[in-house]
Amino acid sequence: MPTTTRIYNFSAGPAVLPLPALEEAQRDLISLPGVGMSVMEISHRSKTFEDLLNRAIEDVRALADIPAHYKILMLQGGATLQFSMVPMNLLGAGASADYIDTGSWSDKAIKEARKVGKVSVAASTKADSYTRIPAQQELKLTPGAAYAHITSNNTIEGTEWKSPPEVGDAPLVADTSSDIFSGPIDVSRFGLIYAGAQKNLGPSGVTLVVVREDLLARSSDALPIMLNYKVQAENNSLYNTPNTFGIYVLGLTVKWLRSLGGLPAIARINQRKAGKLYAEIDRTGFYRGTAQKDSRSLMNVTFRLATEELERMFVEDSTAAGFDGLKGHRAVGGMRASIYNAFPEEGVDALVDFMSEFERKRG
Repeated sequence: MPTTTRIYNFSAGPAVLPLPALEEAQRDLISLPGVGMSVMEISHRSKTFEDLLNRAIEDVRALADIPAHYKILMLQGGATLQFSMVPMNLLGAGASADYIDTGSWSDKAIKEARKVGKVSVAASTKADSYTRIPAQQELKLTPGAAYAHITSNNTIEGTEWKSPPEVGDAPLVADTSSDIFSGPIDVSRFGLIYAGAQKNLGPSGVTLVVVREDLLARSSDALPIMLNYKVQAENNSLYNTPNTFGIYVLGLTVKWLRSLGGLPAIARINQRKAGKLYAEIDRTGFYRGTAQKDSRSLMNVTFRLATEELERMFVEDSTAAGFDGLKGHRAVGGMRASIYNAFPEEGVDALVDFMSEFERKRG
């Protein structure tokens, strides 16, 4: 029998959404108030949808205090398409871009950028199995680089940048897919930020891009039109039919974040949630965190047990206990608890209790 009771969803993405946003979407799914149609039925050229889109953009700008000289785009194709769009738009002929390699998604971004132009790996922690973020002094930056690229949070390996690196005059580009708006961010430190929505912002299918206006001049008219930031900005992300429903839910999610008290408030909640889980991991040594402590992610908590057999039993027992998505990524194994903005704190408390009991029974 299918269950209608919500379980604790630790999936890395698509991930848990705020219950108030889901409830509002459910309530208005058949007919938006005063419209008489579902949000999935209205034209993207209608005033109703343009108002909805613009309200979502305004709420994003207000939430993150994004300066007026940055454009906010709602695109498609996920972060993976941005791996190509960033160099296609920003990496001119004969120029080079710096990439800092901190995990599986950084590595994929580098491979895609190399199909477009010259890439220099300014630092890599691959030799350390991506268990840490490089220190500032490790970066070997290229003078005159077109841009420098980081992955702000490494979903698979469970590490995060605690603050963005200094990269000189090069615009800093960040894939923030798995920690976007999990705490305060100084957008002025970046030239471009992008994030797939399906972890911290909404459902899959929407990609948020925040780009400094002066960088739009780099977008060549020779680019395919849908891959051109300048065209997307000039058309307010409406050159073609966007993901109307995804943008609507993203707007509801951002509204929910603002209702909590904004980014400082959600940062406190996220620090508290992750702190509880890491404290349990560190309590006796039965569990072993895989990321070095000064690089640990607040969003993706990765850990291992002594044997793969114990890990198999942990997954089985946790599933039976009403938890989902705790098995680590197939590339690294172990366990992973993804506790994004919308993940409820009581779910973290329940997992901590389960882990303590599992250790008592299996330790």
